Amino acid sequence: MADVQEVEVVVAHHECATLRVGDVFLKIDADQARTDVEVGAMAMAPIPTPEVLWRKPPVLALAAVGGTALARLGEPSTASPAAWAAAGAAARMLHDAPLPPWPGRSPGEIASHLDGECEWLIANGVLPADLVTRNRRVAEAALRPWTPAFTHGDLQVAHVFVDGDEITGVIDWTEAGQGDALFDLACLTLGHQEHLDDVVAGYGTDVDRDVIRAWWSLRSLQAVRWLVEHGFDPSAPGCEVDVLRSQL
Repeated sequence: MADVQEVEVVVAHHECATLRVGDVFLKIDADQARTDVEVGAMAMAPIPTPEVLWRKPPVLALAAVGGTALARLGEPSTASPAAWAAAGAAARMLHDAPLPPWPGRSPGEIASHLDGECEWLIANGVLPADLVTRNRRVAEAALRPWTPAFTHGDLQVAHVFVDGDEITGVIDWTEAGQGDALFDLACLTLGHQEHLDDVVAGYGTDVDRDVIRAWWSLRSLQAVRWLVEHGFDPSAPGCEVDVLRSQL
């Protein structure tokens, strides 16, 4: 690292920051509980994850994974259908693994948080009330009892790396825990609904697509406020607001 001439800021906001220095990612997080989850989940996951090089709180050093991101939200994916299927297969392998010891949120807890987010979106005029209300109804289908699985918790396309048709690594495990397997599949296909068939084919079992669509609405509704408050634009083409509109 002493020979590196450039430091890239991958993401930065008031909670945490990620820097790339050569082939090393430095994650700086004020909340070490999130880092505990990430390190623990990567150690347990049966799929490729970044190598932990060292940890000196509040910094976690991870080796870069090979390949490129499966896609980016708001951009067309150049990955093959086989690569999307491989992502589905990796998700299935994770979901079949033994559960991590820490619990996830219940449907009731998620519903309560969702209602608060919807109220904020309407009260602050961030989104039209009818758009929020109709997506809240769609989201209801996700809020049913589920059998807990080992979930990544933020399995968005930018966190899944591929080389050709093979998965080279899955990054950013801070939200991992016990959860609904279909939430991971929804995160993976959010904004890339055209690849749902490929993901399900790789997953290898029938899934309730109405529940996945419900999670698209729920995740998008919950994400808008966080994105706005952290300097991101959820209304960019193909991103969360477009996902909400596509659900109507």
